[in-house]
Amino acid sequence: MKEYDLRMPVERLTVSLETGLAAAVRAAADADSQNMSAWLADAARRRLATRGLRDVVAEWETEHGAFSGEELDTARDRLQG
Repeated sequence: MKEYDLRMPVERLTVSLETGLAAAVRAAADADSQNMSAWLADAARRRLATRGLRDVVAEWETEHGAFSGEELDTARDRLQG
């Protein structure tokens, strides 16, 4: 583990990506004015949050039944608007 600043301890990882994916990540990080590590960390945080939300929804549906198409449409509208 390394510490790049006094606020956040970090662990150095090595990852392998397909060439095209690596290029796309580099371009996206550049476009967002981030280094690749920061961009990938943000992507990982978002993915983990999505997993958590999926688990909450699955638990709710187990207890109350599946969401209706209308309920899903309403939720999509609220998220987009």
